[in-house]
Amino acid sequence: MSAQEQEANIGKVLSFLREWDRGDSAVRIRLLNTFLTENAEKTFYELEVEFAQVASLFLARLTTWMRLTYRSATSLGLQLRAVGVFLSASNQDQYLTEFLEDGGIHILLHILSHSKPKQDDKAEALRLLLIVSNAGRSYKELICESHGVEVIAECLAMSDTAETQQLAGIVLDSLSNGNPKYQDQIYKSLIAIMACPSAEAQQVILHILHTVQLKLKTAHHSIIAPVLNLLGSLHLVVQHKAINLILDLNHYDVKAMLLSGLVALLRPIKEEGQHQITEEMIMMKGSLPVFVQQAAAAKTIRLLAEKDQELSKELFSLGVIQHLLHVMGNREHNDSQIQASLALEHFVHLFPEIREHVQKAMGSILFAAFMYKAETFYMNMDGRQAETLLSNQVNLSQVFNGNKSDVD
Repeated sequence: MSAQEQEANIGKVLSFLREWDRGDSAVRIRLLNTFLTENAEKTFYELEVEFAQVASLFLARLTTWMRLTYRSATSLGLQLRAVGVFLSASNQDQYLTEFLEDGGIHILLHILSHSKPKQDDKAEALRLLLIVSNAGRSYKELICESHGVEVIAECLAMSDTAETQQLAGIVLDSLSNGNPKYQDQIYKSLIAIMACPSAEAQQVILHILHTVQLKLKTAHHSIIAPVLNLLGSLHLVVQHKAINLILDLNHYDVKAMLLSGLVALLRPIKEEGQHQITEEMIMMKGSLPVFVQQAAAAKTIRLLAEKDQELSKELFSLGVIQHLLHVMGNREHNDSQIQASLALEHFVHLFPEIREHVQKAMGSILFAAFMYKAETFYMNMDGRQAETLLSNQVNLSQVFNGNKSDVD
């Protein structure tokens, strides 16, 4: 570029900045639209040439305007996209540093935590936070030191749009990589929002928890209750991801608590003597999620037991056989019966010692149907047989000591 061209370019930039400084919101919105049209995806070098080596002066003005107006500005999304041009430029450390020194992280986090910005604007803020996080460990720590984990996690839990949920999850996942100082904080924050009302958000949370958990040497006990609760989700994807997380947790120091919790779900507490519940009562009293949780617990127990004979023995010692027999009598939810039957089939084949006791609990006819095809045996069950299974009192406490006790 010749000296004359440089001088003309400087004049153009000074005119642009002067118009910005003197202009109202309408003028600045027009200038931003022009900036985005002409400069999207430009590199650091190209931006510097375009702005006569003083692009930072415009970034500073833009950041200041956004800080002053983000609570009410209708142009917030436009402002964020313009900042993104600078932060996305290759060799962008200079722009990133300047943006952060002007309080950029705090602005973005305030946008996420404030109720007025639209979800689209929060999505743009998350995109910028992702750029910051991906810039390196020191930037991740800066976000975390600014209470970013709590703000982003809350945004994920409370958002009602898939885009914002996904982006919040991606940012949290980025923050968890190469950031050992704050990895535990991210992990516990994810656990804390598992009970959020959105099934879509729960899917994202479970996915990230799965990846974060694999990086940790231990599991926190607080994860057990919420992940077991998600087995009762009526959204199959959530339930599937919860089961996969439980399969991971089995390898950590919370295994005993996890197994006890799963077995307990097989026999949900109901009013004494109440075995038969009408479909209307299921919906009114919320028993359907309880039965869905019961079926999912039985399925998870089978998946765990099939992987490890020693684990099968641990489940056995927790009374899983009696509980599975009880579930098989639940004629109000066929999937509970099917999943419990498949789980019990595994235990009967693995431990022939219990076959006689299970047969006595079921009766010969029902047991024959069970052994022929476990997943369809419930079709051969009448009300009396179901009642017998619901109230079974099989004593298997000494089976592995060589003293097979009888059915009470």
